[in-house]
Amino acid sequence: MKQLILNFPQQLEEALSIGQSYLFKTPEKTFSQVVLTGLGGSGIGGSIVQNYVAGTMQVPFLVNKDYHLPAFVGENTLVIACSYSGNTEETVMALQQALERKATVVCITSGGKIAELAQENNLDCILLPGGMPPRACLGYSLVQILFVLLHFRFINSDFREQIKSAVSLIKKDAAKLEKAGRQLAEQLQGKIPVVYSGAQFEGLGIRVRQQLNENSKVLGWSAAIPEMNHNELVGWAGGSNDYAVVLLRSPNDYERVEMRMEINKAIFEKYTQTIVEVVAKGNSYFEELFYLVHLTDWASYYLSELRGVDATEVKVIDYLKGELAKK
Repeated sequence: MKQLILNFPQQLEEALSIGQSYLFKTPEKTFSQVVLTGLGGSGIGGSIVQNYVAGTMQVPFLVNKDYHLPAFVGENTLVIACSYSGNTEETVMALQQALERKATVVCITSGGKIAELAQENNLDCILLPGGMPPRACLGYSLVQILFVLLHFRFINSDFREQIKSAVSLIKKDAAKLEKAGRQLAEQLQGKIPVVYSGAQFEGLGIRVRQQLNENSKVLGWSAAIPEMNHNELVGWAGGSNDYAVVLLRSPNDYERVEMRMEINKAIFEKYTQTIVEVVAKGNSYFEELFYLVHLTDWASYYLSELRGVDATEVKVIDYLKGELAKK
């Protein structure tokens, strides 16, 4: 896992190359909505892109993380089926439903059943390098989602320069990011992590929590501000020093969200001594995003070392899949 994290900026560069060189078979057309279907490490890129396009995309962008597609999916829907392995059973089933309903489908995968279905049905299928844990391939999948949206003119090409700048920033600050990740891991040691962010980085907050789940083998949760101020904040009456709050912050957080974060901190401080603010660096959405992704990936890795666990293994998920295969 350590080498995969080290290679993250190179992964982003390769992802841009894959996206820029892919030639779509499906012509441009108009859609009423876009649905990305995918789970886990293959679906989180969709959640992040959903945050990115929320203020600019003129049709709904929904992320589906289930076996079944929403009832509205039909001929006027673009469905992006994203499964790194190509064998995620929920995504395979959702893809089959999309075909039955005559939706336009684009696949993003490294192979497996998804690639087979794409070939059988003459679908666009962007192939990714295989053989890695899906959660270590966020750069590959997320960037391809953006290129799909670009092809169908839902977004402009600004993201390409943003990602190139993010790569330069990560490379320049590589040692600082790894050190900051190690320090965050030390602060999380022995604690239950609670990850909060502004709504524009809600997908990132989920990503951080998932990395701590899978790499560090710890439970925790994530939520976004302002939504959590209307419910979860009251739950802090049951808080304790067992919890460690991680606040993902951006210089571009909405001013009312910034105010809420400061007030929230004063509340958290009554119940826990561990409140860590992780501040994004960069001049664009994707510079800030990938800066925080890389820093917190390091945190999840170094927390696994502190806990004496293997960051790569996911035996419990393998067991689950094995049991499901018997049914």
